[in-house]
Amino acid sequence: MLTDRQRMILNAIVDDYIRSAEPVGSRSISKRGDVGYSPATIRNEMADLEELGFLEQPHTSAGRIPSHKGYRYYVDHLTSSFSLNPAELHMMKSFFAEKLNVMEQMIQHTAGILSQMTNYTSILLGPEVFHTSLRHFQLLPLHEDQAVAIIVTSTGQVENKIVSIPQGVSVSELEQVVNLLNKKLVNVPLYKLKTRLYTEIGEEMQRHISHYEDLMSMLDIALNNEPDHRGVYLSGTTHMLNQPEFKDVDKVREIFELLEQTPALMKLMAPAPGEHGIQVKIGTENTHEAISNCSLITATYSIDGKALGSIGILGPTRMEYARVIGILNVLSHDLTKLLSHWYK
Repeated sequence: MLTDRQRMILNAIVDDYIRSAEPVGSRSISKRGDVGYSPATIRNEMADLEELGFLEQPHTSAGRIPSHKGYRYYVDHLTSSFSLNPAELHMMKSFFAEKLNVMEQMIQHTAGILSQMTNYTSILLGPEVFHTSLRHFQLLPLHEDQAVAIIVTSTGQVENKIVSIPQGVSVSELEQVVNLLNKKLVNVPLYKLKTRLYTEIGEEMQRHISHYEDLMSMLDIALNNEPDHRGVYLSGTTHMLNQPEFKDVDKVREIFELLEQTPALMKLMAPAPGEHGIQVKIGTENTHEAISNCSLITATYSIDGKALGSIGILGPTRMEYARVIGILNVLSHDLTKLLSHWYK
């Protein structure tokens, strides 16, 4: 799609913008020793790159900045592999050599070291987030119009909630609903329950059960338990405040609110079926509006090929992609190795 000259100029612009956070002009690019083109030639190529959607021109400046499309092309085609320097490698290896005999402590420390090395916000989802599942669901009528919903998890935790029984719903219909949920949702991770409720459960209830809509509302409340924050580890959230892109208080508040929502974080961080290795989501590729101007880079750590949890970095789209990807590669590999040793 792009010529070699356009690729070189786009690479130079992204590199300069990541470093300076200021729009990049043709003259500054021409002064780089690795480019070798006149300002006029570079200016023409920048205009073409803008027309193709790889660059944007802020109205206050004659310089250009990368668009989300430009960052995507940069990540997919222009970044070279990044190697940590010996001091950084030593710090990470020393960290994993420590006798951290409590998994929670180890994962918490991992979030801290990741944030420290990148100066971005780190997010780690521990094994319990993805693997705590439903063991049993029960509805016990208390009165004609009330029942207690009981959820038993795979970790043995029992959660109770009082729910209102829709008018006209009989005990036999409640039993039918309970049987359906236990048939379809047992062993499903807790964070996926609501999604499954509105897909296969909802479709089957609509076909076979009267008072379908009222019962779905009741089940929505029954399964809408307070999110469990165990297994979600954050570090460096205030690093956002050091980035020039996040001087808007309302924008930062929306991001901070998102970071407090465990279900939303799980949805953002959970690997899609078939996804392996490092995943990079830039700007509007993220499904949540609050981070539509951020980049999220994630990796999974696993045992015997089975994903055990996720580790990620959240920062501005003007991110040091090669460095962050390199650090995540090393960190997720070491975390997988250590956890495999523990589990076995």
